[in-house]
Amino acid sequence: MVLVVARYRGRGMRAGAARGAGRPDTGEAPEGVGSALFRELAHMVAALAEVQGLRSFVLPYPGLAQRALDRTVMHCLDVGETPPRSLPELWEWCRTRPADDPLFAVPASLITPGTTLVHPVGRMPTRSCLEIDSYRPDGGVAAHARALLGDLEVRCVTGERYRQCRRFLARHPVVHQQDRFGLGWSKAVWSRVKSLYGPLPESLLVEDVFLRCPSCGLPALPRDGAVPVPGPHATGADIWCEGEECPRNDAPELIREPGQAWILRGSLRTFLALPHRTEEAARDALDRAGIDHEALSGPLSAYRLRDTGPGIVDIQVYDRLQPALLAVHLTDGAPLADRTLVVVPDALAGRDGYREAFTNALPALLRDRLVLTTPVDLVPDLGRGRGEEKDDA
Repeated sequence: MVLVVARYRGRGMRAGAARGAGRPDTGEAPEGVGSALFRELAHMVAALAEVQGLRSFVLPYPGLAQRALDRTVMHCLDVGETPPRSLPELWEWCRTRPADDPLFAVPASLITPGTTLVHPVGRMPTRSCLEIDSYRPDGGVAAHARALLGDLEVRCVTGERYRQCRRFLARHPVVHQQDRFGLGWSKAVWSRVKSLYGPLPESLLVEDVFLRCPSCGLPALPRDGAVPVPGPHATGADIWCEGEECPRNDAPELIREPGQAWILRGSLRTFLALPHRTEEAARDALDRAGIDHEALSGPLSAYRLRDTGPGIVDIQVYDRLQPALLAVHLTDGAPLADRTLVVVPDALAGRDGYREAFTNALPALLRDRLVLTTPVDLVPDLGRGRGEEKDDA
């Protein structure tokens, strides 16, 4: 049976296959209540992550946090669970209780089993948490990133200025004072984008030191809350970074004067800077194949290909851990081209069940129009599409 994923406004996250009526009383809440709570908790975690002093919650709690705590307590009482007693305890629940926990029972066809909202090492929102928050009707964190880029595009006036600024943001999630004296620094670009940066938040500092991942350039945190000492004893399990999937061959870069550094807004770090390496790899593949392309407004990383045949062909680049939510996003988005190649990192596309979950979450009519691919397979998949069009002609 194929599970068709859909968005239900105000009713949480569901899959199309429902449990049978007349189910015996097992202590579980009706389907959808736990999923709705999980989505609300994702919104709470994503919102609170922007608050200074994240690790020291004090009363009174922010309104959205208090509501999420109250609803969690009520849900626990309804199903016979012992509820969390405070916001710090609820935060710990979000670190240890995954989507498929009986308390939430989020369908595996929508969220990968084992997914938590708070990372067990970094104790910060997981990438999946931000993707789930972006599943809300208003688009959540991803929509915030698109809005910031939309405002920047208007301020830049010309397309070339916007592309320069967008490229700077993608390549510089963290800017240090010394960067301003390096080769290639543009005062004009910085003047347009500096409002999208802010001081390093206390929640990302360890003993007044900021850690930066050498692979993705995003913030990192150690498991034990101490500045890591380089050496063979340090392992990947000891360090978290916002990219989550990065190799741990090298120790994180230490910025010991955090007051001289600025950090890009969180939504842009996740939905612009993180997929940028995949975007560059996809563009490089097109350039090597001699395929012309132009950037599109609207989506964060989208291009229209030229001279590819009678139909309109686009590519959109993403780095999303949740394939079904990616499919829902594309289904609910702007009108599609005749064919859209959805480019994701090779490591994600090769993960067990990723392609299948993406395809199963698409409406049947869109499965030929939305093709999941990688930078390596982009040109071959494009060629296969051209061959199919010729066969149909």
